[in-house]
This record gives sequence, structure tokens and C-alpha cells, in this order.
Amino acid sequence: MLGAQIAALGPHSTGQHTVTSLAVANPGSLIQSVDWVAIAPPLIAAVAALAVLVTDLFLAERHRKWLGRLTAAGLALALIALLPLTGGSPRATFCVQNVAGATDNAGCSYVADHFALVFQLLVLGGALIAALLSAHTVEDEKLPGGEYWFLLLSSATGAALLPASRDLATMVIALEVASLPAFALVALRRDGRGAEAALKFFVSSVTATAVMLLGIGFVYAASGSLHLGAVAQGLEHAPGQLKPLAEAGAVLTLVGFAFKVAAVPFHFWVPDTYTGAPLPVAGYLSVVGKAAGLSGLALATTIAFRPYAHTWGLALAVLAAVTMTVGNVGALRQRFDTRYSAVRLLAWSSVGQAGYLLVPLAAAGYAPTGVDPLGATAAYALIYGVVNLGAFGVVAAVGRRAGTSVDDFRGLFARRRWTALALAFFLLCLAGLPPGVIGLFGKVVVFRAAVDAGLGWLAVVMAVNVVVALYYYLLWTARLFAPAPDTEPVGEAEAERRLPAGLTATLGLTASVAVVLSFAPQLVLQVAGGSLF
Repeated sequence: MLGAQIAALGPHSTGQHTVTSLAVANPGSLIQSVDWVAIAPPLIAAVAALAVLVTDLFLAERHRKWLGRLTAAGLALALIALLPLTGGSPRATFCVQNVAGATDNAGCSYVADHFALVFQLLVLGGALIAALLSAHTVEDEKLPGGEYWFLLLSSATGAALLPASRDLATMVIALEVASLPAFALVALRRDGRGAEAALKFFVSSVTATAVMLLGIGFVYAASGSLHLGAVAQGLEHAPGQLKPLAEAGAVLTLVGFAFKVAAVPFHFWVPDTYTGAPLPVAGYLSVVGKAAGLSGLALATTIAFRPYAHTWGLALAVLAAVTMTVGNVGALRQRFDTRYSAVRLLAWSSVGQAGYLLVPLAAAGYAPTGVDPLGATAAYALIYGVVNLGAFGVVAAVGRRAGTSVDDFRGLFARRRWTALALAFFLLCLAGLPPGVIGLFGKVVVFRAAVDAGLGWLAVVMAVNVVVALYYYLLWTARLFAPAPDTEPVGEAEAERRLPAGLTATLGLTASVAVVLSFAPQLVLQVAGGSLF
């Protein structure tokens, strides 16, 4: 299972500190051996980013749409590169050798194990859907195509690198590679709101990164290493006088990842950033950005800070309870009229969903024997990514002819039947109601992880929040089937049926995957739990 595989990467060194030397492929060799197959998924995304940047210099303006197709092709190729890595033992590269001469995955900076592959599937798949969703936005809003696609691919590269990172330095670099292009993507919006949203995003993110770097410095001082397995070993045998330093470092290190997950109180940037960014970028941040932060948080806690499992387990449980509550209360405060946008409602919803994602991670601190907690986290993240990007796709489709306030969705079923049914299905999945069986399945898996870990109080809080969230999800769903406004322009319904190819592909792909998984929800656990990898 996923938890067992990640635990196998735990500490293997002996002594108080782990001393490392130059990475070697064979004893006595000073030449680093690189496993190109293992690093292929993020590498292909990076090469595609450079190809887009160079191609943009030579393409005429009328041919710029090919940059979007090149981006989608690069992400699809990166997804295909995951296939050779499945079904076998983990592949590692950029490894070091300890003093005793024993080398294993614990001393490697990049490990393509099952955990990494699942989250790379989510990240690259989410980026591909965001690219399809972006095709019409780049054209309609006259965004600089070359820069947009380059930044999207660059951010996806960092997000794909993070789940495979196994030392704190690589994790920080991957997190910043994922974040820095995202600031610029938000700022590309030309109506003035993009710059304000990007500034809020940038300032809060830089502050979180500075705090995290301070924490990593404390952890290195206490453990003598940056490799996750060696950090755990060092913290376990750290002298008593370094314990407070190590504990403070662990807390500060987790702040940066909690910011990316949008956990309370590091969520304040989400509503304004999502509403100010181009809509596909908001969808990208809600899924890919969150998945990157979640994978880093999982790696740091379950490997590096395993000696403090009960401490961070309780802290994450409290954080999960507060995050889901604040997110759902924030969504409840959004009035369903022209004053509040659907994107802002989805932003608060994503904060609430982040709380559900943190529940299995909190359970991992208590070493449950039932459902694999990390597998439950990955399963719910996959489900959430599909349906949330689908919901953003419908909002983009409606926003082309109308506004993006929730009231603009009134009577959508009368104007565009299949689009309304798709959004209703996505909302029911997020709410965890039939026929959105896959959403219900995901919540049951998360709920069971909390119960098996002995976190009954957290399961109760989650159940209450699921009921609370039903209100705004069902209210939005009911708005879709309300009578259409009398002011509906003649011929608008017919015009709205002609969606751009990218939007059609986005809605078709996400809806198809969600429907298939609702009929066979066990496929999610098979992927997340290791049966297919």
C-alpha cells in the first residue's frame, strides 16, 4: 500500500548524524549516474516549456494558437512517460553514499515510487485539463500566448518534481518553481484585478517561504542532514538541548506547505487570488497547486518528522477541523445574487475541501491499521481534482456569454441542457450526494481513515461540515433548474451551444472520468493504493 511504500523510505542510517559524500553510481566513482527514465515526466514538461518559449520567437501572430497545442502535447507526453515507471520497484537517482558505504533510496534526492507517480498523474493531468481550458481564454482575453504557456508548463514542472523529491532543499526548489510562474500567471489578467491578486498571492507566499526556510535551517542544525530519511534519524537521536530547536524547525517547515494547501490560517489569499486571476489559472491553482503542497506536506510529516508523529498528527487534525469549518462558513456567507461570483464560491469551497484532504494525513500520525491514510489522501485528491476542474470548466463556458455570478446560472438547464447537467453532477460530487457516487465514495474513505485512527471527534466535525456544505451546493444546483430570466436575448441559447474545442474537451473529459468513476469507484483506490502501479 501507499503508506507502507513511503515508510520504506524511512531512516536507515545509524548514529546521531548522517554524513554524506559526493553522489556516486558505483563505489569509488565520482561520476553521477542519472536515471533519465525516472526523471522523464518533469523533464519533458520542462523541455516543452523551453520549446514553447523558443517557438514563440519565430511564430507569426496568426499562428500563436499552435503554442497551446504544443503545450497540451508536451503535458500529454509527460503523462505517457509515467507508464514505464509503473508496475516495478521504485527508481531512484541523484543519490549519495553514507560513511558506512550503504546506499539506498533513503539517500536519494529523487525517488519515482508509487506515491510520486500518483501525484505526478494528478499534477500533469490537472495541468493538461487547465491547458485545454485556457485555449479560449488566451484568445478571448488577448493574453500573451508565449508567456502564458511557458509559465503554465514551468509551474507544472515544479509541481511534478515535488512529489518525487526526497530532500528538503529539492522540495523547496520544486515548491518555488511551481509558485513563481503562478504569480505571473495571475498577473496576466488585463482588467486590473490580476495585478492586485498577484501581489496578495506573492507577498503571502514569499512570507510563508521565508518562514519555511528558517525552519529548514533549524532542522538541519538539529539533524545534520537535509535528506528526509536522515532527518528522521537525526531528530530521533538529537541531543536534548537541540529538541526545542528541532521542534520549532518542524513547525516552521510545515508552514510553507500548509500555505500551498490553503489550510487555515494560511488561506486568506485564496478568495481574492482566484477571483482576480484568469479563470483557468484559478482552476489550476485549486487543483495542481493544492496537490503540490499536499504531497510536500505528506512527505515532510511521514518521513522527515516521523519521530514527532503524535504531535503533528494532532496539529493536522485540529488544522483539518478548523480549515473545513472556515471554508464552509465562508462559502455560506456568499449570497446567491449578482454581488458574488461563482469563482469566489468555488474558492471558499476549495478551502473546505482542503480540510477533508488533511484528515487522512492527520490519521497517518496515529498509524492506523485499516485504510491506508496516504492512499486515502491520494484517492480524495484525484476525485477532487477531476470534479473541481470540471466545475471551473462550466463556469468558463457560462462566463463567455453571461457573467460569472451564481445568479447568472439561473435557468441554465433551459439554455444549455448538457452543460447544466454536467455542473449539477460536479456539484453533487463535491457535496457527496448520489448520483455523484465518486464524491460520496471519497468522503467515506476519508471518514473511515479518521475513525480507524481513533479520531472520532474529527470524524464528527467532518460529518457536520459535509451537511453544512450541502446547503450551498444544493442551492446552486437548484438555481440551474429554476425558470430562465425573462430578459434572455433571443437566439442566445443557440449561440451558446457552440463552445470552443478546448472547453468542449474539458467538459467532456472531466464529466466522462467522473461518470466512469461513479460506476467503478474502486478504480480510484486501486490507483491510489498500488494495485495498478
